[in-house]
Amino acid sequence: MTTARTTKFPTDVAAPGKDGIGASPLRPDGILKVKGDFAYSSDLWIDGMLWGMTLRSPHPRARILSIDITEALRVPGVEAVLTHEDVPGRKHFGLDHTWDQPVLAFDKVRHHGEPIALVAADHPETCRRAMDKIAIEWEVLEPITDPVAVIEDPETLAVQERGGITRYQPVCVGDLEVGRAMADVVISQQYEVGMQDQAFLGPESGLVIPTEDGGLEFYVATQWLHWDLTQIAPCLGLAEDQIRMTLAGVGGAFGGREDLSMEIHAGMLALYTRKPIKMVYNREESFFGHVHRHPAQMWYEYGATNEGRLVFAKVKIVLDGGPYTSATLNVTGNAASMSIGPYKIPHVEVDTYGVYTNNPVCGAMRGFGGVQACFAHESMMDKLADTLGLDPVHVRQLNVTEQGDTIVTGQVLHAPTPLVSMLEQAKALPLPAAVDASDIRNLPGALSQTTHGEGVVRGVGYGVGIKNICFSEGFDDLSTARVRLEVIGGEPVALVHTAAAEVGQGLVTVEAQIARTELGIERVTIHPADNGVGSGGSTSASRQTYMTGGAVMNACRAVRDSVLVRARAKGLTDAANLVGGKVVSNSGEVLAALVDVLDEGFVEETREYHHHPTTGMDPVTGQGDSHTQLAVCVHRAVVDVDVDLGLVKVVSLDAVQDVGKIMNRLQLEGQIHGGAVQGLGLAVMEEILVSDGKVRNPSFTDYLIPTILDVPKQDLVILENPDPRAPYGLRGAGEPPTLSSTPAVVAAIRDAIRAAGGAGYINRVPVRPTDIIESC
Repeated sequence: MTTARTTKFPTDVAAPGKDGIGASPLRPDGILKVKGDFAYSSDLWIDGMLWGMTLRSPHPRARILSIDITEALRVPGVEAVLTHEDVPGRKHFGLDHTWDQPVLAFDKVRHHGEPIALVAADHPETCRRAMDKIAIEWEVLEPITDPVAVIEDPETLAVQERGGITRYQPVCVGDLEVGRAMADVVISQQYEVGMQDQAFLGPESGLVIPTEDGGLEFYVATQWLHWDLTQIAPCLGLAEDQIRMTLAGVGGAFGGREDLSMEIHAGMLALYTRKPIKMVYNREESFFGHVHRHPAQMWYEYGATNEGRLVFAKVKIVLDGGPYTSATLNVTGNAASMSIGPYKIPHVEVDTYGVYTNNPVCGAMRGFGGVQACFAHESMMDKLADTLGLDPVHVRQLNVTEQGDTIVTGQVLHAPTPLVSMLEQAKALPLPAAVDASDIRNLPGALSQTTHGEGVVRGVGYGVGIKNICFSEGFDDLSTARVRLEVIGGEPVALVHTAAAEVGQGLVTVEAQIARTELGIERVTIHPADNGVGSGGSTSASRQTYMTGGAVMNACRAVRDSVLVRARAKGLTDAANLVGGKVVSNSGEVLAALVDVLDEGFVEETREYHHHPTTGMDPVTGQGDSHTQLAVCVHRAVVDVDVDLGLVKVVSLDAVQDVGKIMNRLQLEGQIHGGAVQGLGLAVMEEILVSDGKVRNPSFTDYLIPTILDVPKQDLVILENPDPRAPYGLRGAGEPPTLSSTPAVVAAIRDAIRAAGGAGYINRVPVRPTDIIESC
């Protein structure tokens, strides 16, 4: 069941065609992907290419005393073996202008799997044989793996020369002692979130081709072509205009492709050999080749009145970023600003730390700091309700923010935030019927036949998530679009050119919908994303429909204005709009065919879109208008738990989400479903296991993700309360369901445990079978 509540949003948008805004045209890449005909980056091929491969550290912390590549160079078929001495330019790269990650390790390694050497050869197996012959002399050191210990002694336990703490961000509101005096009840709990992997199906891969002028052409799967270029060029000793970046087919991202992986390495090999280089990680290497979600340890203390009104919160959040900065600076800020969620608490003290360790590098992942905080603050809402004997939905409704309120950073919620009614709608959704125990596929454990219904108890839980959309804290976020309108084959056709990365979310479909709507035509072609046009920004922060959609809107409107000027110059003085391939007046009278107005040639315009300004968080109080937009989602989970075996079956995972404006319903539903399933995975199965700094389960055999058999029914209520600051009133939609689904599933598990008479409290995700058994 998918229902919608629609609010009319006044706009000057032209009348859309059958596949314009609000319609659900099929994705142009959809059939190709389903049939296996789509060309991903790992499918790229060119005659004469060599294969590249990376040698990685088996130690999480060690000094490199020597590297001997002599025997590797003697392997037949090998054409290059490179180390840090061969880096042609800058030896470090990194997000957020930190430039702290070595292209290749040169004095020490700081994490398990750190790149050390590169090989280019005629075949992948040749590369492997050569890597086995690279001799490295090590001085193995004790890894620094406890982020809490680093906070207590950041100088002694410093993984980086700059110290042990990446960022400390406090948030202070009111007076904590005043709040304590107001509280009738005080609750506290420690929470933990494990390290989650993006688990995209397409491994890191790409093709780099030398050009005749000494430059390079990159065909890579990424999330941000222009920022990749900013890092790649100086490391390769090339000017940016010597490099052409083209987006290859991307097999998922979820934040894991914001950082570089194989790009500089393949570029080095291509420059050295002057031959095309293809690199493709296998699945094990992929686990080492990209960042992961920050594991978190969190301490929460809440005070409330007997009626359930929150009066104070004291929070400490520690995020383990691994040895390099990546996105930890911004993830820490996000976690701090989202620390208590969409709730009004007059007295708050938050301390949030991002920390360097010798654990795996962590950075951007869907939810970006909000996921960790959401699990904790929603668990606290349930704990408060349980302590006071109140309904968990009622406790949330009593405390949630609404339009005009502020979040903990003092930022005002300008757009409608109808969380009270959203919670009511989630609660009112029909509950699933009792399970048919005669079909074991419906039971926890399913086809493993661990149960036939004995010890299975049902639970219901809720989660509320609030997530920032677009970049924050004063970043001048922008996207660029170039739109050309011309006549091809006797019809008006638009060509939309952006550098925005399509990573599976359906942006190319929405770009075409916007062009059809704004230009009143049907035929739209999407130019391949490359750096031949201005930056499209990162495909992250649920920002592309907002930002690149806004840029396409601006460029289309500029094209439309230019066409109307041309029409008026031809004597069509009443020309006011483009509809259905015609030039029309304000009253809708057809004045001319668009193809006749374009008889002098194409019209082309390039425009940027910038969201309204944001500010940084105050380094002492955490106050500031740090976010562009805030989006909300409510989840209700229903689970069956085998309390004897600790097994969980998620029966339903229903959502109520406000999206501002439905651009493409079919794709929107997919985003909400997919985000919720990724949150479900974190709740009950997904975790990279790390001990003494070493990754223990770098494979899809041992790192489990939900399959179709784990995905429950998902009913949706989609609301349209437009944000007046956003293009078309839309809100980013891809991340909020990832926040709220995890605590909803865990709340339902706790509810089932209580129904079975258990008294234990689950405070960690993913929930393990032993956690459930010990709680019962």
